[in-house]
Formats: sequence, structure tokens, C-alpha cells
Amino acid sequence: MPDRRDRELRVLTVCGVGMGSSLILKMTAEKALAQLGVPARVEHADLSSARGMRADVILGQGLHVGELQGEAPVVIEVTNFLDVNGLKAQLAARLKEHGWM
Repeated sequence: MPDRRDRELRVLTVCGVGMGSSLILKMTAEKALAQLGVPARVEHADLSSARGMRADVILGQGLHVGELQGEAPVVIEVTNFLDVNGLKAQLAARLKEHGWM
């Protein structure tokens, strides 16, 4: 598995419309990634736009993640968009699996 820690991680947070909840999740993801010490650029988008965007990690609610499988190496379902520690745990496990940590 390649060591991917030499570059900034591209993270996309997704919701149906790309406004409210994806923006909240973006802020939570930025905090979680900073606490993990992972350099990342986090963007937010609606479901339709997300399909055409390149990302290493996609975060979204369960309603949408099924539609996003295969759009990024890591797709994570998030149930609580405000839970920094919960997201940090999910990210740490998955990023280690894929060589980003």
C-alpha cells in the first residue's frame, strides 16, 4: 500500500442540497482532521456535484453514501454532524487502512 502522507488529503462533505448540513459537516471534519494532524482541504457540495468532484474521502449522511460508493477511495457514513470525536475515530480507522496515517 502506498504511503499517502506526503500530500494534502482531499475531503468532500456531501448533503442533498449542499448548503446547511454539508457546511456543518465540513467544519466538524476540519476540526477532526486538525486534531489527527492530517493536512487536508475540505470542501462541501450537493449530491449531484459530488459525483463529478475528485476526492480522497467523502463524508455524508447514510441517505447519500450508498450513491457515492466508488466516487472516492474512502466513503464514510456520518450520523452526527456535530460529533468531532466520533468523526475523528471513524477517520483515523479508515485513513490508517488506506495509508494516510
